[in-house]
Amino acid sequence: MGFLQPNLPDLDLAEWRQGSRSDRMRPMARHLAEVGFGTPDVVFIGYVVKIGLYVLGAMAFALTTPGIDGFGDVTSWWSEPIVFQKVVIWTLLFEVLGFGCGFGPLNLRFVPPLGSFLYWLRPGTIRLPPWPGRVPGTAGNERTILDVLLYAGLLAATVWALVAPGERTGGPQDLAVGVLGVDRVLPMLVLLVLIGLRDKTIFLAARSEVYATLAVTFLLTGVDMVVAAKLVMVVIWWGAATSKLNRHFPFVVSVMMSNSPLLRAKRIKRKFHAHFPDDLRPSRLSAGLAHGGTVVEFAAPLLLITSHGGLLTTIAATVMILFHLNILGSVPMGVPLEWNVFMIFGIGTLFVHQADLGVTDLVHPLPVVVLLAAVVLTVVIGNLAPQKVSFLPAMRYYAGNWDTSLWCFTQSGLDKYEAGITKATTLPHMQLEKLYGKEEAEVPLFGGYAFRSMHTHGRALFTLIPKACGPRHETDYLPMDGELVAGATLGWNFGDGHLHNEALIEAIQERCHFEDGELRVILLHAQPFHRGTQEYRLIDAVRGEFERGEVMVADMVTRQPWDTDLPLRVTRTADRDAMGASEA
Repeated sequence: MGFLQPNLPDLDLAEWRQGSRSDRMRPMARHLAEVGFGTPDVVFIGYVVKIGLYVLGAMAFALTTPGIDGFGDVTSWWSEPIVFQKVVIWTLLFEVLGFGCGFGPLNLRFVPPLGSFLYWLRPGTIRLPPWPGRVPGTAGNERTILDVLLYAGLLAATVWALVAPGERTGGPQDLAVGVLGVDRVLPMLVLLVLIGLRDKTIFLAARSEVYATLAVTFLLTGVDMVVAAKLVMVVIWWGAATSKLNRHFPFVVSVMMSNSPLLRAKRIKRKFHAHFPDDLRPSRLSAGLAHGGTVVEFAAPLLLITSHGGLLTTIAATVMILFHLNILGSVPMGVPLEWNVFMIFGIGTLFVHQADLGVTDLVHPLPVVVLLAAVVLTVVIGNLAPQKVSFLPAMRYYAGNWDTSLWCFTQSGLDKYEAGITKATTLPHMQLEKLYGKEEAEVPLFGGYAFRSMHTHGRALFTLIPKACGPRHETDYLPMDGELVAGATLGWNFGDGHLHNEALIEAIQERCHFEDGELRVILLHAQPFHRGTQEYRLIDAVRGEFERGEVMVADMVTRQPWDTDLPLRVTRTADRDAMGASEA
């Protein structure tokens, strides 16, 4: 990798362009396996600077608290309960402004590097209500002045909580500085719920499953607040570990480690694949790291919540800190960097500094049980019926098993999209053309295809393009990752297929008025925990769904990234709602 220039594969472009889409993906997949995306080092340095600014922001808000003083004397105040509270709320603000997950070049956001608040403070843009037919006052997909005011109010409420002094409620954990009053936390939570009912994008962007859930524990007092926060963090780890009990996760690990900026030697990166360059499935090393990491994510939090200090707590805390540092150092796509920093801070302040507090110390256990039951139920439903729950509240983080899509545009369809949609950023292929020129931009574009195909679901998505688009799919259609289309259209993206399903297709169709065939979308739903299949659906922006079927996960894991011959089981077509199983 160069400091300023990307490390792209050395191709004979004229010859490369003569191949099929599958042929052109093959050298890109091999390059990704032994180099990664080839991102310039300066980009990674930019993300390190961003992490530093996040930490400085947290310290600045902590120091606004009366009784906390000394920028250079962090050891005297870092473990105060109110500092943990303010770090939680600051991280929520950092995320909902767009500076956290989904930020910058690693999400193909160059100018500007984010949409988020620039987009959500603008009336007339697209919003996606989660239950428009069930919750009164939430129907429609256009952002109004009310939505802008709710979002602005949320930002103001978080800042109001961040600059609050501590209140002494008499609890044993309040110490001299006190904790945040309920009146400072509750307005933020109420506004987050209200805006989430009108626009699920903002609710998800706030990483509400982590920071809003932890903020709910701030409505409790004393020991109950601390223990509840501990239990929420344990559920986050266990929920994520549970979702990784699948056949997809080793593929995630092999890609993530190959793309790590800390591992420079090609010979090391190749070891994460079965037999480079012909077999790019995960090697035993990748599978071992994947399954070993899952064991760690189950076992170490159990020790943290039950050991109450001493050697076991120290070992478990060290293991979990290294666990998060490994994720942080690999700079995974989606760049959830500050989340890992926050989890490390939470380990220190909750599980090490206050190791003596456990479940048996709860004074009022019922509210804690109710909160945890709601969180666990969401995780269970999200794993058994992933179409109903976003992968974020379902805590299926980086499990390799989430809803995905490919959006296939004709040139006329792209022109209508460009003219009809108020976007947060231009579409990724247009940003790449500005950086590399129109001809050379094809190379990183196919690098994105290769990245998707290196995961199990990519095999299915690219197999389905001919069925979705017909015999001229190679010449007439430009496939784009639905995650990136959603990022440009909604102002934020973080791998969640629930943001680029029918609701977004309908919102875009209302504005663009595509004709039949100008936009075809392939939706591939996540694998339910108890089944060995993933459901796919083919949708035309005008006609709606015209085919539905299934793919076997067992078939996906045996294919190479460039293979597009995955067996398909068709279960429904537009002509016959119920048809016998057929093989394609």
